[in-house]
Amino acid sequence: MRDDPTPRHDAATWSPLDTDDWYAARNATTALRDALLRAGLEKEFPYLRADLNAFGHGLVDLGRISPTTAERLAELLRLALAAGLRRLEESGDGAAAEHCAGED
Repeated sequence: MRDDPTPRHDAATWSPLDTDDWYAARNATTALRDALLRAGLEKEFPYLRADLNAFGHGLVDLGRISPTTAERLAELLRLALAAGLRRLEESGDGAAAEHCAGED
């Protein structure tokens, strides 16, 4: 135990900074935060944070949001998807755009 030369990871010594999942969650949270800032939604996600579950898997916690914010986020996603489809059609890959449009 104390004289054991092998480092052990238990609840007393484990740190989230020991995992790549923590950094992945933090980086994804930062990217989402920046997009929300550009969309003017910076005050609508007060609980946005990077987190780890009990198994050490990285998560992005969006937290609770109002129905109005959820509707606004849904509209932004619809607009982004429509813009992506238009871009596919303009690039001449109409078959891919038709396939994506048919998935609704």
